[in-house]
Amino acid sequence: MLPAERDTLIGMETPGSVPADVQPVAPVAGESSTVTGRVWRFLFEPRWIGWHLFVVAAFWGMLWLGDWQFHRAIAGNGLSWAYTFEWPLFAGFGVVFWARTVRDEFRLRRGTGGDDDDARVAAAEAESALPAGLGVRQVERAADDAGDPGDPDDAEVASYNAYLAKLNAEIKQTHGKWHGF
Repeated sequence: MLPAERDTLIGMETPGSVPADVQPVAPVAGESSTVTGRVWRFLFEPRWIGWHLFVVAAFWGMLWLGDWQFHRAIAGNGLSWAYTFEWPLFAGFGVVFWARTVRDEFRLRRGTGGDDDDARVAAAEAESALPAGLGVRQVERAADDAGDPGDPDDAEVASYNAYLAKLNAEIKQTHGKWHGF
């Protein structure tokens, strides 16, 4: 099976789903798969500085909105109690998303994708996802799914299609006429 014919991307397969003729890409002999040196400098590029400023502004803005909802809740607005806790939660999600984005960029620039960790996590998920001896296999459909002409289901479908054709003909006859409204 050629990689273009596969349903998944390389590195995203469950254990045992990689065809035997597809091998993972290895670094070229003599080249290092990781980058040495300072890779953190990207954090001070203009687009990353803008990203950092946006995260800080969004974080404090969401905390301010939570505080505002808290004061409204104390004043008697019962619905604001939910928002009092929701806005700080959103602020936390934003910080987690920002931290994971920075971490992923570090990994990308270093050349380490964390393949070993990802493979271990995928193997653990695959083992726990299905009981032993149970697997997933793609089933191919027949090219012609028309069925047997004597099949009772086909007779019902033909009857229903004839009914729909009759309704369609009636609509075409009365289309555009005054209906007394």
